[in-house]
Amino acid sequence: MISSALRRLVRPVAPLLVAAVAAQALAAAATVVPLIALASYAAAWLRGTAHAASPTPALVAAASAVASVLLTALAGWLSHRADARLQLLLQRQLIAHLARLPLGSLTSRGAGRIKKTVHDDVGNLHYLVAHTILDVTTVVTAPVAALAYLATLDWRVAAVALAPLIAGVHLFMRAMSGSGANFVRYAQAQSAVNAAIVDYVQGVPVVKAFGRARSAQETFARATDAFHDFFSAWSRSTAAVTTASWLVVTPAVTLALFAAAALLLLAAGWSTPDAVLALALAGPAVAAPVAVVGPRLQAIRTAGSAAAAIVEVLDAQAMSWRTGTRQPADAGVEFDGVQFGYLGGPAVLHSITETLPAGSFTALVGPSGSGKSTFASLLARFHDPTGGAVRIGGVDLRELSEEQLYAHVSFVFQETVLLHGSIRDNLTGGREVGQDDVIRAATAAAIHDRVMRLPRGYDSVVGEDAELSGGEAQRVAIARALLRDTPILVLDEATAATDLATQSTIQRALGVLVRGRTVLVIAHRLRTVTAADQILVLDGGRIVESGTHHELLAAAGRYARMWAAQEPTMEGEPSCSAA
Repeated sequence: MISSALRRLVRPVAPLLVAAVAAQALAAAATVVPLIALASYAAAWLRGTAHAASPTPALVAAASAVASVLLTALAGWLSHRADARLQLLLQRQLIAHLARLPLGSLTSRGAGRIKKTVHDDVGNLHYLVAHTILDVTTVVTAPVAALAYLATLDWRVAAVALAPLIAGVHLFMRAMSGSGANFVRYAQAQSAVNAAIVDYVQGVPVVKAFGRARSAQETFARATDAFHDFFSAWSRSTAAVTTASWLVVTPAVTLALFAAAALLLLAAGWSTPDAVLALALAGPAVAAPVAVVGPRLQAIRTAGSAAAAIVEVLDAQAMSWRTGTRQPADAGVEFDGVQFGYLGGPAVLHSITETLPAGSFTALVGPSGSGKSTFASLLARFHDPTGGAVRIGGVDLRELSEEQLYAHVSFVFQETVLLHGSIRDNLTGGREVGQDDVIRAATAAAIHDRVMRLPRGYDSVVGEDAELSGGEAQRVAIARALLRDTPILVLDEATAATDLATQSTIQRALGVLVRGRTVLVIAHRLRTVTAADQILVLDGGRIVESGTHHELLAAAGRYARMWAAQEPTMEGEPSCSAA
């Protein structure tokens, strides 16, 4: 019933759960004690041996009820403490492990799937850990205690009490037959509905612009109709037997059965009035759990599925880091016979051997899909080459510690995501950095004036005090990279989201600030990199040309054709002076 993945995940909080289960078992057993006390007193009264003034039965019943409440509260506190500890532990483990995964493994999962694992799947364990385990304990303990009591009086009475339970379990198992495949289809149908909703909402501008709103609505309607048809058919196929499994254990039905059985047992002389009276009082508690077992089983299924998804992420191969005993000799970068393919797919980069001398400015250009961003990502070790090596100062990146590598390399992505925090924290990453240094970097990236117009300046919180445009967010990222002051700087279309005036400001600032650094710039606008020490032309995952701007124009090859194609559109664009 409990999957191996689920057992593995809850192991760290097992002592708390064991204590919670023990408390809940005692609480469930205590709920049967008042029934036993009442049955014993009634039996004594029938025999004429009961003392009307004796408070003992009432005191026993009251004490048991109070004990049950206190023990239930203790069990709930323990299980919720275990749940809180488990969720914190798992989310920390997941975030730490995700940070160690190769970028390809991380991005292939997609933001939605990662969010589902870290938030939704971990959250889906809550009901199991905090509630279902205790519910199942009660469902098992109370009937066993009641049945044990009846068995001490008369085994025949205990057998009668057991009959509705056996019938209910049999009917419930019939209703659940084939449910595994149906639960899979249920999840798939729900996913289809969710996907249709997301696609429709995200595509509203497009469908309106092209007059396809009705088509998008029809896609959603088909998904919901398919879910309705499937779920209705499943419900109809199990409705009768599921209803029967509930009816057979309802108090009205069980009491009617017990009354008929009691008459038969008494008439045949097979039992005593004491035993049949106990059957009427405690018997319904034996069969009642069948009526509530379904939701508990579903909670266990849901938690098992969530646990499997969490374990799948935790077991994903993480990137290993060395202790970093070797120090790079300088900030020179070497690509030595580098090959790379994503997740075992075809090669994206083919046998690249290039050198970025220390303190040089290298531009990487080429058509979309040629592998430029992949090339740069290897320098930041977001992936490891599938062949060859990338070295900094003569040291293979795989021999560096994580701290060493990112003390040497900083980068700015094409798409910048700012964290929900202050502008200052987004610039410094939470490090202690002087205000003058922060302002210098922000000014160089042409974002200081914008920050000072915010309500709290650098203490303004992104998403609350500050709503930055894509270009402004990009400038924050550039300032962040400059503030780290690493000897190697990678700019992946760093000015792609900025206007011409801002591009000019940033390019002039970079021209001063990148001197002495090893700079790799990925650019589509060729005019922005004409001053580069070397320009590498990447096409189809191969370096097809390399040289300075003038050398490549003179060669009249691929770069020259790209330049000629862009020249009519580049009038007035800024020229990079970083050299």
